[in-house]
Amino acid sequence: MSGPDPLSALVSLRRLGRGAGLTVLFASVLAAGTATGSWPEAGPDSPAGPVGSAAAHQRSADDPAEAAARAVQDGKSPTLAAEEAVSRSGDRWGAVYSRGEYEEFEQALDGEYTGVGLWARRAADGDVQVTRVRSHSPAQLAGIREGDRIAAVDGREVTGRPVTEVLGQLRGEHPGTSVRVGLERGTRAWSETLRRAELPTDSVTTTRLATGALLVKVSAFTKGSGAQVRRAVREAPARAGIVFDLRANSGGLVTEAVGAASAFLDGGLVATYDVRGAQRALHAERGGETARPVVVLVDGGTMSAAELLTGALQDRGRAVVVGTRTFGKGSVQMPSRLPDGSVAELTVGHYRTPSGRSVDGRGITPDLEAKDDARQRAATVLSGLGTPS
Repeated sequence: MSGPDPLSALVSLRRLGRGAGLTVLFASVLAAGTATGSWPEAGPDSPAGPVGSAAAHQRSADDPAEAAARAVQDGKSPTLAAEEAVSRSGDRWGAVYSRGEYEEFEQALDGEYTGVGLWARRAADGDVQVTRVRSHSPAQLAGIREGDRIAAVDGREVTGRPVTEVLGQLRGEHPGTSVRVGLERGTRAWSETLRRAELPTDSVTTTRLATGALLVKVSAFTKGSGAQVRRAVREAPARAGIVFDLRANSGGLVTEAVGAASAFLDGGLVATYDVRGAQRALHAERGGETARPVVVLVDGGTMSAAELLTGALQDRGRAVVVGTRTFGKGSVQMPSRLPDGSVAELTVGHYRTPSGRSVDGRGITPDLEAKDDARQRAATVLSGLGTPS
């Protein structure tokens, strides 16, 4: 993978770049029966929940799946028709994704991605510069280092192209495929042919701070991340507090966020949500650590499932939230498979924190505002919360 992490790279491409929004698969998680039950409308060919199931609902004139079906009958593009229907709907988070885009998103949420194992950014001089190389990845095995410059991908120069586009080309779709990368290091220029591989996302990392606290950073809620958080908290030193860093966490699977909440709660409500008027609730598992002090770090890049988790810990008095106001996405999307394999999503509901607060369009306000010194402030707050006896 290239860029900060697979999920946030996709978010920057689709939510921010296209304006409509790359959505967390809230509906598809529930459809799998892993949260509060299954969607009765889920189709047998659904790749991730109720895709292809929108026919069970009453259609409106602007329903993207209905518009796509009409387009096929008229010999027109179903994807274009669906995009026009989404645009007419006025749905802030509505979007249409190609088959490849949607499969790539699902792969990222699976906790794996196909890539060469490097991260990159646009440097001050305009070059695309490698910022990190994953251990044992194709990039590292080829001798690529941090600081190297990417000059071309498959013979196409990167000058003037968006970094996200360059990184997407490096990522590719299938392991085992090759990509030729033009590189520069000082005065040396050369090319490497890299064979893409399946690599883990490493969405949960832990670091022991100088204060003795444990920093648990979650970049996205991919499959298995909830269990990783619970294990990290369970194995932390007995008297260590937790700094739970959700900054730049673009969301992910809601069930994994609920699983992470279970690390700090002994059961009870995490969130409520509605889908087409039907009310549901999400609950933590029992057995979490309720005495260990916790500070949650958030910022404007904390979105969706990460906001749901933050609101739960804040409402239930389980953590002090430090940072800046979160993004404000608290809506539920239902995906529909279109005739050409693309996928349309429309908002069908919203979730709320345990106290009934709506997150959508509002975000979570931290208990303590902090920006550049947020991590230091979090450590200070944590020291003032005391340690478990």
